[in-house]
Amino acid sequence: MWQPRRLLKITALGAASIGTFASLRSNEYDIGSIGIVRLSRAALSVFVIGMHYRKTIYTTSLPKDTPEYLELKSSAHSFGAARLLELCCANKGVYIKVGQHIGALDYLLPKEYVQTLKILHSKAPQSSFNDVLTVLKEDLKQHPYDVFASIDPEPLGAASLAQVHRAVLKNGETVAVKVQHRSVKTNSYVDIKTMAALVKMCSWIFPEFKFDWLVDETKKNIPRELNFYHEGQNAEKVEAMFRHYKWLKIPKIYWALCTPRVLTMEFIQGGQVNDLDFIRRNNINPYEISEKLGRLYSHMIFVTGFVHSDPHPGNILVKTNHRNEAEIVLLDHGLYAELSNEFRWAYSKLWMAILNKDKTGMKRYCTDLGVGDLYGLLACMVSGRTWDTIMAGVERTKYSKNEKNAFQKEVPNLLPQISEVLERVNRQMLLVLKTNDLIRSIEHTLKTSQRMSAFMEMSRCCTDAIYDEKMSDVKSWEGRLGVLIGKQWILWKLFMYYTWLGVVHFDLRRTIGSLFSKKFLSFHSEMT
Repeated sequence: MWQPRRLLKITALGAASIGTFASLRSNEYDIGSIGIVRLSRAALSVFVIGMHYRKTIYTTSLPKDTPEYLELKSSAHSFGAARLLELCCANKGVYIKVGQHIGALDYLLPKEYVQTLKILHSKAPQSSFNDVLTVLKEDLKQHPYDVFASIDPEPLGAASLAQVHRAVLKNGETVAVKVQHRSVKTNSYVDIKTMAALVKMCSWIFPEFKFDWLVDETKKNIPRELNFYHEGQNAEKVEAMFRHYKWLKIPKIYWALCTPRVLTMEFIQGGQVNDLDFIRRNNINPYEISEKLGRLYSHMIFVTGFVHSDPHPGNILVKTNHRNEAEIVLLDHGLYAELSNEFRWAYSKLWMAILNKDKTGMKRYCTDLGVGDLYGLLACMVSGRTWDTIMAGVERTKYSKNEKNAFQKEVPNLLPQISEVLERVNRQMLLVLKTNDLIRSIEHTLKTSQRMSAFMEMSRCCTDAIYDEKMSDVKSWEGRLGVLIGKQWILWKLFMYYTWLGVVHFDLRRTIGSLFSKKFLSFHSEMT
């Protein structure tokens, strides 16, 4: 007689075996794709890293302020970062995505982790060309070479969730085809659950650090990024939204050759935004690149609230047009932050308080964002500047190597508090902080950090956002006219102030023209 408990065990084992076999079959019998293998690999890595820390810095008798202790700690961080990079490359997919996120957290993690994992921004593991052809065949419902005249086997670039290949259509048009890694969607659900368990384990071992926000954001964003229809729609939305920026290029989408796992788009040639050799060879002014990036992202964050949230160097190309002006090519539109008006207004006012050295205002608007008692720390994280610099005036204090060293020296002492900020702050802030850090990293590579034009762009967009809120609360035409005049007066003062500082702009007509903007003309016609 079969016992019910024994029958239940056999049934569960059979179901698990069938599920494992199905997973293996969908992943070409890759043992590494099995959930338990990926979980074991991740758990082992966390255990090895934890034990290394225990054997080295947790049991040492060296005083924590000695050079010997700091060298020992740096060595332990380097070991942990190397093992974490190995884990990301072995498990791929979602792990690469999280590794890239970690590589952008300059304000939270030791520099050994950030520097080691930054490599994933440009050198993520690749899928085999056979896998690429298989996905194309499955999704397009025909052989890839019945659709394309040729496909370059070498990818133009590989990212966490997909890679891009150059191809030629039968009509001779050159296109870029983004193809999702074959097993990434199947593995993503298991990986997210695995990471949630590992984060709980890390929080238990290191209670002062809270990384639940990272899992929450990954869980929310990965399904969006895995649907390439969503990415294509975002690309067309941002192209329409910023059509007035003639120097911004968004690849055209070929919808007839798109599926949730395949995105076919216009091929645009250019160099990576951090490729200084390419920029110099093509006589592109790095300050022009930096200013245009600052203008674009300030407009996204403070004015439209629709923010491209993965601006690492592999997703931004630069080129020149027929007038020898710099053009920005924005790629990978899978992840956008959609900011509410309330968040956008509070964030704009926080920035204006930082620019005005207004501690009362900083505390008030940080309270609106969820971290009032840690307002000084959030102000530093938002601006990427030290508190002393904020109080001296960030718009008139050039970013120096000494300030960078002071900032990096202080960060390790504040990790628990920074972790607390990230846990408590408005969720919309997380992608904005990531975006800020990546843009600052690009400016650092271009050696344009000391140019104050970025603050001019940001100040203008902050003013736009703040006065747009005021305008939304006013109903009478007299009140609306007063708000508009107040806004133009502030913009004029900003223009005169930055002119006095000697900030050079590549399109002064746009800055002056903003004083007599379309809003003013539309308001005038509305009144008459």
